[in-house]
Amino acid sequence: MRLILLGPPGAGKGTQAKMLVARLGIPQISTGDMLRAAVKAGSPLGVEAKQYMDRGALVPDQVINGLVRERVQQPDVARGYILDGYPRTLAQAESLRETLLALGLAVDHVVSLEVPTEELVERLAGRRTCLTCGAMYHGRFSPSQVDGRCDSCGGTTVQRDDDREDTVRHRLSVYADQTEPLVRFYEKLGLLRRVDGTGSMAVIFQRITRVLGA
Repeated sequence: MRLILLGPPGAGKGTQAKMLVARLGIPQISTGDMLRAAVKAGSPLGVEAKQYMDRGALVPDQVINGLVRERVQQPDVARGYILDGYPRTLAQAESLRETLLALGLAVDHVVSLEVPTEELVERLAGRRTCLTCGAMYHGRFSPSQVDGRCDSCGGTTVQRDDDREDTVRHRLSVYADQTEPLVRFYEKLGLLRRVDGTGSMAVIFQRITRVLGA
């Protein structure tokens, strides 16, 4: 089964991807993992990607698409995979479709985790991170025992800049603008599976497996 997971920041894609890996026995493919592996291996695409990453620039589509093209032909994904974080744009989606068509393959399902904006803001803006050990807390869902102090090491917990409400709202707005064409693209192909991303992790997982028939 070849799956794509779509969802805004804070929707829980990473958690659900790991649960699907365990259920389906297929690997999770993330662009971040691919980039790190390619850079470490020193492959031509990895060398090119590193030039952008070293100066803090976005790695262009043609490099990302090339990495995905190589990855989906490796032996460990013969039975399928879960794409997390790719495609992000319509151009990437079209490149993926062309790559798979050339291999005689196709995406089976595109799962879109849908969560109301205000809940996403609460999930992300409520996060606190320990400056010492990196432990994560949440003001509502998993607070530390002493406000502002890490349970593990006693370090100070803070709100990261990218978790501030104004930044979160901007990230969500950018995601919506980027992803709407992607959603329409997969909807027209009959591949989109909209899933309510609210509730417990277990309940959301049940909804996903139900639409996948898994």
